[in-house]
Amino acid sequence: MKSIRRQTGKQKGQVLIVIGLSMVVLIGSVGLAIDSGLGFIIRSKLNAAVDAASIAAARAVTQGVGEAAQRASAQAAAQKFFAANFPTGYLGATPTFNDPTVTFDAGKVTIDAAATAAVPVTLMRVLGFNLLTVSAAAQTIRKDLDLAFVMDTSGSLAPVGSTVISSAQLFLSKFNPALDRMALIHFSYGAEVDTPISKVARGFDQAGMKTTIGNFSFDGLTNSAEGMWNGRDQLNSIALANRSSLRVIVFFSDGSPNTISSVFKFKKPADCTTPGSLVTGDGTSTGTPAGLWRIDKQGTTTAGKCNQDTNIVKNLDAAALPQWYNAHNPTNLPALQEFPIITATPRSVTNDTSSNSATWINVNRASRNLLEAVAAKARSEGTYVFTLGLGSELTAANGPAPSDKGEDILKCMANTPDALSRCVNAGAGQPVGIYCHAANSNELKPCFEKLASAILRISM
Repeated sequence: MKSIRRQTGKQKGQVLIVIGLSMVVLIGSVGLAIDSGLGFIIRSKLNAAVDAASIAAARAVTQGVGEAAQRASAQAAAQKFFAANFPTGYLGATPTFNDPTVTFDAGKVTIDAAATAAVPVTLMRVLGFNLLTVSAAAQTIRKDLDLAFVMDTSGSLAPVGSTVISSAQLFLSKFNPALDRMALIHFSYGAEVDTPISKVARGFDQAGMKTTIGNFSFDGLTNSAEGMWNGRDQLNSIALANRSSLRVIVFFSDGSPNTISSVFKFKKPADCTTPGSLVTGDGTSTGTPAGLWRIDKQGTTTAGKCNQDTNIVKNLDAAALPQWYNAHNPTNLPALQEFPIITATPRSVTNDTSSNSATWINVNRASRNLLEAVAAKARSEGTYVFTLGLGSELTAANGPAPSDKGEDILKCMANTPDALSRCVNAGAGQPVGIYCHAANSNELKPCFEKLASAILRISM
């Protein structure tokens, strides 16, 4: 009988080899899972850092004169934000972030940013890997911008005039004087276009505008609608082919409107056939209507018999208000009849000017209706409206019944989600803006900063 040779020792050696190889594969597989998970975490962090750097660059490109300075500003901001969001050594990774590419194309700026991170592996070393490299890229496009900056310079702002001026000047510095276009308008009795918007070339005179704002004086009442009308008119004065993809009106005021401009009917029609501003004074009582004042100046009375000062009602026809806002359409051309004065909504306005009280009621209501209507029309044309209100007066109801809060009017203008229900038009596709309330002058700069940041955010 043949004996059976036992090969136990050799079999054990083979099993050990198989086990050893299996362990290498197993450890490598576990390492792949662990190191891949680590790589995924680092890549997510890297993506966020590159996104932040790209956006920061797009915002900072507004700083500096000329493309070279603006590119340097954008790249410096990108490096700063990348380092803040992905510090060296994060989970052992070593990042590499080169300056982003900044491409200028007319009024558009494209920021291309990319980064890599070398991640030391752990268990994957058994498979011959020492480093895992992850990458991320982002592109941000800053669209060109057309902006009308409309500022209240009525007398109630005089005590905080210096803060209003410095805050407005700081706001201007947030935008690119070479790429963005801007108009500057201020209003009180009437509205003055201090700096018309460029209709073809890009850019605006930032230094000149700051100087103009620095010379503002604060006097008179609040013809808000005239300021708003001029803001919209400036944006619409640009031919369609030259308009920017982003159009914005920024409107600043500290109170409710109480003045309206039009061609008013006099008892003796020949006494006045030119447009003028009819003011109503105090917003919390019946006031004393006065006028007429020039619609294109801050505090200049109209010529001849158009100006009757506080005797204006005695010289107006008993039904002096026009059917349509016609300050810029004296001959009442039907094609230019955009905004009704005599209307039942949202505030009832009749043409009754037979007494001081009736005139005060109808002019106040009409001034508020008109302001909201001009803002709504601008939004229907794709323009964003951002509003900034200053002071406690805005939070108290004033004017004829139904009394309004100034901040409700400003919210309506901006089409904010918390505006009065009759004002919200988000479902109609109109742009949704922002209203910021500065309770006092110390909050002006933060409010202007908030609006500037919001505008730059939607420009990307």
